[in-house]
Amino acid sequence: MLAEDDIKFMRRCLELAISAEGFTYPNPMVGSVIVHKGLIIGEGYHLKAGAPHAEENAIISVKDKALLRDSALYVNLEPCSHFGRRPPCSDLIISMGIRKVVIGTIDSSDKVSGKGKGKLESAGCEVVTGVLEDECRYLNRRFFTFHEEKRPYIVLKWAQSADGFIDIERDKNSGRKPTWIIGKAERVLVHKWRASEQSILAGAGTIRSDNPDLTVRDWTGESPLRLVLSGSGDMGNSQPLFRTIGTNIVFTHNASAHIPDSTIVKIDKDRDSLIQVTEYLYNTGIQSVIIEGGAKVLNNFISTGLWDEARIFYGNKNFMKGIRAPGIKGKIHSVTKFSSSTLKVILNERKGKDMDPIDKFNKYF
Repeated sequence: MLAEDDIKFMRRCLELAISAEGFTYPNPMVGSVIVHKGLIIGEGYHLKAGAPHAEENAIISVKDKALLRDSALYVNLEPCSHFGRRPPCSDLIISMGIRKVVIGTIDSSDKVSGKGKGKLESAGCEVVTGVLEDECRYLNRRFFTFHEEKRPYIVLKWAQSADGFIDIERDKNSGRKPTWIIGKAERVLVHKWRASEQSILAGAGTIRSDNPDLTVRDWTGESPLRLVLSGSGDMGNSQPLFRTIGTNIVFTHNASAHIPDSTIVKIDKDRDSLIQVTEYLYNTGIQSVIIEGGAKVLNNFISTGLWDEARIFYGNKNFMKGIRAPGIKGKIHSVTKFSSSTLKVILNERKGKDMDPIDKFNKYF
């Protein structure tokens, strides 16, 4: 049975950690608090790669360092044990004389994977693990999927009308612009999501019909790496995507395709294109991708089971006809109502097996 105080202080670690969502890649999100006689005397979180880690920031924030020897350090992820761009946090904790460390979940990446915990225990520290473990793993689901499954975490996103269409039936007079199903508040949320992921992918059909730029405009943060899946490599020459600052990667069968300001990645017709895309992203260190259409691309990811999370807006309007929305099954993670739509977040069953139907993570915030 977990102590109530352990849950309370680990909850604070999660609150701190998520403050840097979208900024820490390739590192995980980590928050840490230092507790002396039931009171928090220091706290910190990891802001970005190369910057001090959460444990270091928490220790630095403690005014009276003499209190550390009689304090407990809480952290949502196992302290690192190796030299990277920063020295090992486990060494720092030991050197400061902290005798108790409470860890949310073990870091399963090859460089750590229990080594930090082992180093602390060998130095005589009391180590407690598994406090809010599901919630801690969910926070860093991108990091864990990347290291454990050797691929990026895959988020599917679309909006559909009340009668199940993701777009109207277009003709030559429809124009090259999106058909809005969601309102302004939802669009801001989508841009927040984009800022949280390392890459964003759309099919060539969506690029040609909607003219998207796939950037962060209504939120503060980094725009994701832009990916396009196109068998022919024919993008036309007027898409704003290819006139916007940032990196574009086009996956195509056509190795001779010439697309301005883009990297061309040839995919083999004899192998599953989605597997080739995810292999490329893993090999280049990309931990997450959000898929924003169109229907063919989304259905391909769903049919192969190659997805982790789906975020679906169900609008209030009927289209009567058009392009049918994908069908998907999974575990409902959360439901949020907006004035123009209802958002459902669905987890793939293999990802949702350890999560209660009620949103265990968001209930703490």
